Amino acid sequence: MSEPEFDRRMLEALICPQTKDTLTYDADAQELISRRAGLAFPIRSGIPILLVDEARRLG
Repeated sequence: MSEPEFDRRMLEALICPQTKDTLTYDADAQELISRRAGLAFPIRSGIPILLVDEARRLG
């Protein structure tokens, strides 16, 4: 059974919890990217995890 997919329409309502900027969706990595904050927020089972403590720092 495959994982639920992230609904791209959610991007209109989601913002970075740190900078309040819009996010971009990286479908391959299943992450939401905040370029200004330098963070990548994971998407698990179709649900974005918008917690700074859970985010990966961008190189």
